[in-house]
Amino acid sequence: MERGRFELLDKPKPTLQDSRDAIVRVTLASICTSDLHIKHGSVPRAVGGITVGHEMVGIVEQVGSDVATVSVGDRVAVNVETFCGECFFCRRGYVNNCTDPDGGWALGCRIDGGQAEYVRVPYADRGLNRIPDTVSDEQALFAGDILATGYWAARISEIAPDDTVLIIGAGPTGICTLLCVMLKRPERIIVCERSPERRRFVREHYPEVEVVGPEKCLAFVRETSPRTGADVVVEAAGGDDTFRLAWECARPNAVVTVVALYDKPQLLPLPDMYGKNLTFKTGGVDGCDGAEILRLIGRGEIDTTSLITHRYPLSRIAEAYDLFESRCDGVIKVAVNCGG
Repeated sequence: MERGRFELLDKPKPTLQDSRDAIVRVTLASICTSDLHIKHGSVPRAVGGITVGHEMVGIVEQVGSDVATVSVGDRVAVNVETFCGECFFCRRGYVNNCTDPDGGWALGCRIDGGQAEYVRVPYADRGLNRIPDTVSDEQALFAGDILATGYWAARISEIAPDDTVLIIGAGPTGICTLLCVMLKRPERIIVCERSPERRRFVREHYPEVEVVGPEKCLAFVRETSPRTGADVVVEAAGGDDTFRLAWECARPNAVVTVVALYDKPQLLPLPDMYGKNLTFKTGGVDGCDGAEILRLIGRGEIDTTSLITHRYPLSRIAEAYDLFESRCDGVIKVAVNCGG
């Protein structure tokens, strides 16, 4: 894999390398914006030549001798992160920072991922969650990554019932964050999005949510919020100017949670921020809520199937990448059938 170039290759079927591994036959995968960041060379830890892909569901085909929570034949959602569960960070729930060599975001970044027919999942007891019988593969597809990101963002953002929450970005991660913020039932939710198509999508599917474009966002939030700014801001866009917009829209002493992955460094202009006393929460998702997310999907409290706008077989994944990167034809997420 060279920077800027992905291609579909034949590779040997993965094998167990540890007694805690599982081999999963991938039935459905998806393309994430993080895959594009790898393609563009903005993920320094990504390893050349690996199979990308960290959004997937499948069927367990083989397990190591120390795997206890899943069995051959189980239908599973794969966690974006692998984690040992025993190191300092894992014991505190910070599984994104697992110190194991295969810990954190490894799948599709540092070890072969799941835009393939098969994937090896280290620490399968923690990296796999059984999908309830009432939940389809498409319903579960995003449970291990972008839904986990949204759930984590909502969980750490300290949302109160009387809060105004601003979500910047109505891409896949932004919509999943919106769904999880809605579970917290704040008084008001505003979504800021540049794309007219995605603004229409939010208005159509979530009519109780207020929607605004970035050029009007700051004035709108300040003028309509009782505390001259949002109580919580979640930055899920990762644009050239969205980080600054996030902290500018926040009221004094607000929480700003950044779940976006940027292509370029962002400026932290402390003199301009002086006196706002903001709390920033940043970093990769701590994806340890997969089982709870699948339960919520099973109870009908979260539904992300409307995000799947296009479907492709694995043999045409290059076309799927072109579409996803171009953002043409109203694309939000692409489901890739890896089962043949």
